[in-house]
Amino acid sequence: MGRRRAPELYRAPFPLYALQVDAGAGLLIAAGGGGAAKTGIKNGVHFLQLERINGHLSASLLHSHDTQTRATMNLALAGNILAAGQDAHCQLLRFQAHRPQGNSKAEKAGPREHGPRQRKGATPAEKKPKAETQCEGVELRVENLQAVQTDFGPDPLQKAVCFSRDHTLLATGGTDGCVRVWEGVPSLEKTEEFKAHEGEIEDLTLGPDGKLVTVGWDFKACVWQKNQLVTQLHWQENGPTSSNTPYRYQACRFGRVPDQPAGLRLFTVQIPHKRLRQPPPCYLTAWDGSTFLPLRTRPCGHEVVSCLSVSESGTFLGLGTVTGSVAIYIAFSLQRLYYVREAHGIVVTDVAFLPERGRGPELLGSHETALFSVAVDSRCQLHLLPSRRSVPVWLLLLLCVGLIVVTILLLQSAFPGFL
Repeated sequence: MGRRRAPELYRAPFPLYALQVDAGAGLLIAAGGGGAAKTGIKNGVHFLQLERINGHLSASLLHSHDTQTRATMNLALAGNILAAGQDAHCQLLRFQAHRPQGNSKAEKAGPREHGPRQRKGATPAEKKPKAETQCEGVELRVENLQAVQTDFGPDPLQKAVCFSRDHTLLATGGTDGCVRVWEGVPSLEKTEEFKAHEGEIEDLTLGPDGKLVTVGWDFKACVWQKNQLVTQLHWQENGPTSSNTPYRYQACRFGRVPDQPAGLRLFTVQIPHKRLRQPPPCYLTAWDGSTFLPLRTRPCGHEVVSCLSVSESGTFLGLGTVTGSVAIYIAFSLQRLYYVREAHGIVVTDVAFLPERGRGPELLGSHETALFSVAVDSRCQLHLLPSRRSVPVWLLLLLCVGLIVVTILLLQSAFPGFL
């Protein structure tokens, strides 16, 4: 039996590092590049149109935004504004897609091709700061907005960026270990700056009540209220205690509690700090979003986890590994539902779920969720989780009653004096 394969949705002309999904417009946004080195590898942000064609999810290049000599290493999305981490800076981009009136030639051009395809007509304009692309009746306009320096280390690099849920705040972290919080998007006025970790900040996430969680190379995971430390996380209080292997936090994400509208969970990934000949397992931990006490910890394989994503409803977790594997977990129990070993064959740099709102249900079709993954191999892959069929409680009760009645009737026929 052959190895399980994930369908390739799109292949870019440069390494891919970051991924976002705009469910309202049905856009998949992938970014990366070769950096400032003169290797001939471009840098850009690609906007892909998601569509269902003959029952299959397809992506096609709608617009390519040139980022000159700057590779985009991380992305955050707030409405139609992108925050792109490029070297030591955060660049804001505004995009808008619409279908202009009176342009129906593309709609009458006959059946569309299957699978990924590149649309024509996006070369001269995409090199301008304010570019406009029109193809197949869809027009996309991308505009460079404010850019600010977000890292001031010896080798400065923004490593993480995120928006608050109401899109009023933007938080950044990088190699200098400092958190910087900005408000007034897109004007970006800095409101907080403080030293959060000794060494690099690996990831950060903003909660709905203004709390900020950061994880760094100093083995710490910290919860902040503005610039005040609220608490530190200790995942091994509810996990393995006999391990002598030092672990550090690799990723952190807030997620909703599906059955509790006001509920909140925090999810973290812990990986071994050093690679050993016999690698120890990595771990997933779910935390209470208000007390920040560990709820449960589960091992998630011996492959080192490189990225984490939580679905919009908080139902699923997506993981990518440094060896190219991709997995989907159920958030409640931290049990694995889906796994493709070495889907990319090289480090997975980002994963993102298709949101359940907007065009999400239409694009999902009969599947329960869809996870997109990108890697240094320039490919974007699609991972679909089929709907898990469940039996209604009333039907189970009816079957139990029926089984009891049949058993009694059989006993009565075999033993006439049973009743």
